[in-house]
Amino acid sequence: MARSITFHGAAQTVTGSRHLLTLGKKKILIDCGLFQGRREIRARNWEPFPVDVTSLDAIVLTHAHTDHAGFLPRVVRQGYSGPVYATPGTISIAKVSLPDGGRIQEEDARYHNRHRTSRHEPAEPLFTEADAMRALKLLKPVRYHVPQKLPGGASVRLLPAGHILGAAIAEITLPDGKLLVMSGDVGRYDRPIIKDPSPVYTADYLVMESTYGNRLHSDREAKPVLERLFIEAVQNKSVVLVPSFAIGRTQELLWDIHELTEEGRIPKIPIYVDSPMATAATLLYATHKEDHDKEMKVRLAKGETPLKPDLVRFVRDRAMSKSLNKEKGPMVIIAGSGMLSGGRIVHHLRIRLPDPSTVLLFTGYQAEGTRGRDLIEGAKQIRLFGHNVEVNARIERLDSLSAHADYSELLRWLESIQEPPRTTYLVHGELRVQKELKRRIEEKFGWPVEIPGHGQSFELD
Repeated sequence: MARSITFHGAAQTVTGSRHLLTLGKKKILIDCGLFQGRREIRARNWEPFPVDVTSLDAIVLTHAHTDHAGFLPRVVRQGYSGPVYATPGTISIAKVSLPDGGRIQEEDARYHNRHRTSRHEPAEPLFTEADAMRALKLLKPVRYHVPQKLPGGASVRLLPAGHILGAAIAEITLPDGKLLVMSGDVGRYDRPIIKDPSPVYTADYLVMESTYGNRLHSDREAKPVLERLFIEAVQNKSVVLVPSFAIGRTQELLWDIHELTEEGRIPKIPIYVDSPMATAATLLYATHKEDHDKEMKVRLAKGETPLKPDLVRFVRDRAMSKSLNKEKGPMVIIAGSGMLSGGRIVHHLRIRLPDPSTVLLFTGYQAEGTRGRDLIEGAKQIRLFGHNVEVNARIERLDSLSAHADYSELLRWLESIQEPPRTTYLVHGELRVQKELKRRIEEKFGWPVEIPGHGQSFELD
């Protein structure tokens, strides 16, 4: 049986994870993500999918982040109607994130048509909320460690990846017994709330993410930085804006704020989580016990609510969100999206960026071509709603909250593999970063490493 893997996304770029496993006549797509970042990268979302989506026999999702699952409603819009396998945690998050993504697509199209800012007349959404609802009906739960049969005589076993709620490493057993391991996004070790990344002991073929393949995360703990910013906010009557990923990063922030509150280390100022998705995701984090680490289990058993600190108010209503722009500091606003590509944070930036008392705190990866990357690289102006907005706010970064393993943690994860994979394929990273991680893997382990190009296919002999 001829078999191959083709990289239709996240190849020499960080987003758009879409990996096609072909087993004879059967086709299985691992991850179905949106491209994000530069305009030319985002344009790939509109290109015809390289294979007829109706020819796909199954889809496996490693987790629910947009760059791994956000394209699913689009392939459903184009006619896919087969099973989509994912963990219960991923399915719960997808029920929040995919319809939200559809609403944003529709709102963006209406905005462009109203203001005639689109290159295309009329502007169309990539997919709609209705498409997302149809996609949700295809989701099939797969519990951790329980094998699930796949078309073509393969099977998949999902292991906790330690990245976000429900995130999994996919171990795919091929028909002849060889093992293809898809890392998804590898998380951090010794982090609160969810389990550490699961070790993998064998892999004939390995597909591994490389987002932070050239970096070590700061060893600065998050809590002292947050403590300082809270105290400065009171002293300067400032607003701290935190563009945060609704799934994962926001919950870790709330955990640290809860502990700082318990320890009496931060002043009592208003903290707003201005994201319906983050609000819903936070509730889900408290309920999916299969993902909890020991510390989370102990705190919940004691009756604590570590993800709902007393100082925090969850903002669901859009009118209340807008009203925050009229409020004076001190206060903290945590809002999506994490890379400033849209969402409520953009409205706050339009009002707050020109104010030199504003602090903009980045807590996660900023892809090339995003407003977030421009700002951390020192942009003095950014484009918002068709206008240039002056940047006078102070920019701060807190890498220790990243949900992605850095290169030392990626190498630590690889150490559990007992025999060298035939090939290790690096995906989900910028090319210069991938080259550095490739060098580190070759020097440390002596394994053969490939960096696939977009659309490149490899035979799995």
